[in-house]
Amino acid sequence: MNIQKNQIFTVKITDMGTDGEGIGHLEDSDALSGNGYTLFVKDAVLGDTVLAKVVKPKKGYAFARLEEVLEPSSDRVEPVCAYARQCGGCQLQAVSYEKQLAFKDRKVKNNLIRIGGFAPDFVEEIMEAPVGMEHPFHYRNKAQFPVGMDKNGRLIAGFYAGRTHTIIENRDCALGVAENKIVLDIVLDFCMEKKIPAYDETTGKGLLRHVLIRKGFSTGQIMVCLILNGSSFAAEQELADRLFEKVPGMTSFSVNSNTERTNVIMGSKTRTIRGKDRIEDTIGGLVFTISPQSFYQVNPVQTENIYSQALSYAGLTGNETVWDLYCGIGTISLFLARQAKQVYGVEIVPQAIDDARQNAVRNGIDNAKFYVGKAEEVLPHLYETEGIFADVIVVDPPRKGCDEECLNTILKMRPKRLVYVSCDSATLARDLKYLCSQGYELKCGRAFDNFPMGGHVETVIMMTYCGDKGK
Repeated sequence: MNIQKNQIFTVKITDMGTDGEGIGHLEDSDALSGNGYTLFVKDAVLGDTVLAKVVKPKKGYAFARLEEVLEPSSDRVEPVCAYARQCGGCQLQAVSYEKQLAFKDRKVKNNLIRIGGFAPDFVEEIMEAPVGMEHPFHYRNKAQFPVGMDKNGRLIAGFYAGRTHTIIENRDCALGVAENKIVLDIVLDFCMEKKIPAYDETTGKGLLRHVLIRKGFSTGQIMVCLILNGSSFAAEQELADRLFEKVPGMTSFSVNSNTERTNVIMGSKTRTIRGKDRIEDTIGGLVFTISPQSFYQVNPVQTENIYSQALSYAGLTGNETVWDLYCGIGTISLFLARQAKQVYGVEIVPQAIDDARQNAVRNGIDNAKFYVGKAEEVLPHLYETEGIFADVIVVDPPRKGCDEECLNTILKMRPKRLVYVSCDSATLARDLKYLCSQGYELKCGRAFDNFPMGGHVETVIMMTYCGDKGK
């Protein structure tokens, strides 16, 4: 293969990659010597014919940049955001929403087939129709805007360009809430007025690193937290006055101190300047409080749909003992507790368990108990010392999936029913393959578009224990 960087080719996009990039194949010719050579073209849409410039050639394939759309796909739409191609947050804005759903549904099914080893006909049979959003914009209840300085010395905020720390200025993200722009306009104008400098990653100097904004969709409450390369800033109360006067629903204003030379956004210390330490939101009639550091799903509409599906798959009658592994602040646990005899939640983050316990009290739920620790350590200990078993286990792990020890503990306890909530269908498929080789049977599943315009997809799967019958 003699494909060089900066070569430009005309290519028909015939497939989409796992992150939504277009895939095309170069035709064989003496000039190209590239029979079967594959181009991965960011921002190209399935069905497009494009000019693509090679940016990183490899043996057998290359990554390329979209130069021009020669013939647009019938599925191509005009992006709502002018910065969609530059920003690293929206890979699919140029694709019709109907096709985004189809892409994500196929992504989950392909991983079950390719990685999980399940038969294609079986996967088509057990997977229910994907759940999308009626309004797939302005759904995010949280945004973290990095702050920087442009070449003219003006403060800017926005999002990082893909795979970089270059800030693409944008105060009005199409996925965020309308209050984001109001807050950013106030904060940045104030900091310019008071000569409060942005943090510079290169030098480690400057004060303002990020602006964190959270909204309770059901309550309308707004939280603003400034992440500082320090512990305070001049005229804090004056900025608080402006925010509480001009931002509808303004409830909590705080600062978080992070003086480390790190890519981690938040530090460990947060100080409330005005209002409450937390805001509230509701999901499915349950009230949850949210701090600047709390983990809380960013799409409350789809979160309720996902948890309702998990509850349905759990098949509770009121007599079951349920374990919720990787339980976070107890959102799924409390959903389950209203229809279970007893729920036990396990989470390794102590602050999350504190939140879970408080959320249980707040909602008047007394049949949910929470433990700090690793699931693979907590479960065996309580199983062996107190005889606590499980009729149903629900897992909602991070993208890396379940630890092998956790899976082996599940297999040891053998719950009749297992519900797996996944944010990465590749690691989901890997874990399902292992569980099915040890006596579990995959019964049904469904994809949920928790991140419209982006490449990620959530999946909920239900399995039952069937002994030696296998997959």
